[in-house]
Amino acid sequence: MNQCLTCFNVIDAKITKHLEFVVTFADGLSGAVKILPSHLYGVFEKLKDPQFFNRLEIADGFVAWPDEIDLAPDAMYQAIKENGEWVLK
Repeated sequence: MNQCLTCFNVIDAKITKHLEFVVTFADGLSGAVKILPSHLYGVFEKLKDPQFFNRLEIADGFVAWPDEIDLAPDAMYQAIKENGEWVLK
């Protein structure tokens, strides 16, 4: 199976509310991402702060925040392709 590696590149992300945003990938696929409070431990604990969460940006095809916090675009892509959303539990 030949996969498009650049398809995983996130080209846009818009926050819809705290801990939720919509992403669009290079191939046009888009969907919602929800981060549940149970996922906010370790490096992700900083995302509890709405002001910090609102610093979301796109960096080299990744959804990212300061302090080297980012989300795996390939896992995000697959979940959105299969379910229309990615829920981090």
